[in-house]
Amino acid sequence: MSDQTGSASPRTAAWNVARLDERRSASDGPYLEFLRVPDMSAGLYVLEAGAMDRQLPHAEDEIYAVISGSGRLRVDGDDVAVEPGTIAFVAAGVEHRFRDIRDRLTILVVFGPAERSRAGEA
Repeated sequence: MSDQTGSASPRTAAWNVARLDERRSASDGPYLEFLRVPDMSAGLYVLEAGAMDRQLPHAEDEIYAVISGSGRLRVDGDDVAVEPGTIAFVAAGVEHRFRDIRDRLTILVVFGPAERSRAGEA
């Protein structure tokens, strides 16, 4: 299996987080989708220390896996510390936001089904 950092819908693939972050940084946004198939999509989400997370609830279920950094995640009024190794699930339509970002957060995000595939349902 080769590194598929530039490929958006391979049959099998592996990616390098540092190379994905370079692409994300070049796009001037905090989020880079790097995989999209009908039943899921995945992206790299990066929030700098002190940044505001401005996301809105999504129409798809979502898993966050923290790769690096620290802060807190508020999900529907519950608040949890996040750090490398933290994995969180957020159901479709549920209000959630990263906050109190102490160290640059790098997060793997997985949507099921693919992000925006249920647009207007949440």
